[in-house]
Amino acid sequence: MVREIVVYPDKRLKLISKEVSTFDGGLHDLLDDMYDTMRARNGVGLAAIQIGVDVRALIINVPLSDASGESYGEEHSADDQPRENTLEMINPTIVEADGTEKFQEGCLSIPGVYEDVERAKHVKVEYFDRHGEKQTIEDDDFLAVAIQHEMDHLEGKVFIEKLSFLKRKKFEKEWARKIKEGRL
Repeated sequence: MVREIVVYPDKRLKLISKEVSTFDGGLHDLLDDMYDTMRARNGVGLAAIQIGVDVRALIINVPLSDASGESYGEEHSADDQPRENTLEMINPTIVEADGTEKFQEGCLSIPGVYEDVERAKHVKVEYFDRHGEKQTIEDDDFLAVAIQHEMDHLEGKVFIEKLSFLKRKKFEKEWARKIKEGRL
């Protein structure tokens, strides 16, 4: 089922998501709805809080095409998002992070905005799958950026908070104008 995306500056995006303790049909339904919602919006990642559910669950669907040089955001075709290519991460924790790189990011909760964000180049993450099985993943490419972006949502943060003071002020002014003009 496709759900509504929570859009900035909705206060729910500031919530720190709760640990998942029950890996049951309710969680599976949530993950399925997240996939349907992400696909309907042509996104490549989605945290549960972005559909108003404050639990530590996120999904990432890395496009089949070479992601190098592409932005992390909403500009990918739903055809590039097969279900079996979806990474579901419950209660993820970064256990290693090193290096830095800048990558252009976008977000379904902040539609139409893309900015360069600096993040760790390499991450190693422990998480649980939908069945409660512990997993580990390591990456130093597009997926590393996507994981960090979605994990920020679990901590009540959005990518624009990583911008410089001046860029953030400019964004806030333009965003307020879009809201006032009814363009969101």
